[in-house]
Amino acid sequence: MDLPFIVATLTRRGLLTPGRPIRVASQLGALRKWGWSLAGELRQAAARDPGRAAVVDEQGVELTYQELLDRAERLARSMRAGLGVQAGDRIGVLCRNHHGLIEAVVAAMLLGADAVLVNTGLSAAQLTTVAEEQSLRVLVHDAEFAERVLGLPADVQRVDERGQEELIAGALPGDQLQPPERDGRTIVLTSGTTGAPKGARRPTPHGFGPLVSIIDRIPLHARDTVLIAAPLFHTWGYAALQVAFALRSTIVLHRRFDPAATVAALAAQPCDALFAVPVMLQRLLEVPAPSPRPPLKVVAVSGSALPGGLAPKFMDAYGDVLYNLYGSTEVSWASIAGPADLRAAPTTAGRPPHGTRLEILDDAGEPVRDGRVGRIFVGNEMLFEGYTSGAGRETHDGLLNTGDLGRVNGDGLLFVDGRADDMIVSGGENVFPSEVEDLLARLPQVREAAVIGVPDPEYGQRLAAFLALHPGETLDPDAVREYVRHYLARFSVPRDVIFVKYLPRNATGKVLSRELRRYYG
Repeated sequence: MDLPFIVATLTRRGLLTPGRPIRVASQLGALRKWGWSLAGELRQAAARDPGRAAVVDEQGVELTYQELLDRAERLARSMRAGLGVQAGDRIGVLCRNHHGLIEAVVAAMLLGADAVLVNTGLSAAQLTTVAEEQSLRVLVHDAEFAERVLGLPADVQRVDERGQEELIAGALPGDQLQPPERDGRTIVLTSGTTGAPKGARRPTPHGFGPLVSIIDRIPLHARDTVLIAAPLFHTWGYAALQVAFALRSTIVLHRRFDPAATVAALAAQPCDALFAVPVMLQRLLEVPAPSPRPPLKVVAVSGSALPGGLAPKFMDAYGDVLYNLYGSTEVSWASIAGPADLRAAPTTAGRPPHGTRLEILDDAGEPVRDGRVGRIFVGNEMLFEGYTSGAGRETHDGLLNTGDLGRVNGDGLLFVDGRADDMIVSGGENVFPSEVEDLLARLPQVREAAVIGVPDPEYGQRLAAFLALHPGETLDPDAVREYVRHYLARFSVPRDVIFVKYLPRNATGKVLSRELRRYYG
């Protein structure tokens, strides 16, 4: 990425404003010594703005950047002295959104250990599998998960919230931490919507490039107040945390997402930005609209596709502040859609940001024409380093296969048609469930919709639609089928229309297709 672009972007976002020389020097020294990991970003923020509020929780308790760094350093020293954690070990972190998760991840990186971000929605059996596959040395967990971790292997040391506080309080003075011989990595577990989650090794940034790619397109500024509602263990929530530290933001965290509490916090703090997943926006629209509007400049979402009609509906309520980032654990980001893009085409994934390459390729690896569906390949500075199992992903000319199918229109906007393995063949026709989902989501009676492929003895596969309706609403299955038939081809009409109270989702808001298939069976 070219230096003039980096400097111009950092200047626009307020990161190159003058400061006290000794603090600026300390800030740059921290980055030079510790790098751009989460630990390095926390150190640079504490060096430049030590007294600024770093984290505020739902009870209003706050920690400054210096206090947060001190706690993470004390935890790291106690982990090394008391638990024997060394560079190369793996520390699992099973926490909701609060400062304890941040302290545990930073402590691991200060020691050169890998932090494994564990999905809070995993079952006890899945936790045991993750602990074994990731060779966890320690698991830091919230008190609420005490029973769920009982079955972990005996050699995994467990540290609950009380134990974490005791380690922080009992840290011996002195014993200054030095940069480890190896950089600690962050390992994010894939969503596991169709099977067991896999560990994906996330790279450490090597400069300002990744930050600049994001904030050039999403107008976040230094010292913004940011509410991160997306789970921090998820790629998007963790990316929001990295960006917030780089901007020396005040971060507002709630352990659980509650739409009414979120609306109240956006106004009370007050917040400049909100990081969320799309289903959270749907929930925000179900509570009374705030008056006056919260002073939001940015609402940034990622993690799953925006349902049809959600973008304009949300912007009508909260203003043209919505930014949709399309990416994955493996490729980080691929494209970003801004408010103007979403007004013009509500289901678009936008355009690649600066420094990102995006190609739509056929099965032979050749580019397809505009408007034609193909496989989405992406290249940028933050492609993952492979799965912890040793497996990788298909690459082509330095680009990584996202596993999604999509197309680019004549204006350069990307549209994602869905996972390649979600596409079904019904009677010889290729059908994308996401197209039908978007259409059904526009029905005023429908709260949320999901469409999957199920076996069919005559056509090979057919579509089944699962609809959760708003309270008090009703729909007739035949009317639903006729509605789809009016807008789409006959092979896109769901043969089965099933009404459910709610759609099964994981902790990041993605619909669990395997649960729907089990329900159907």
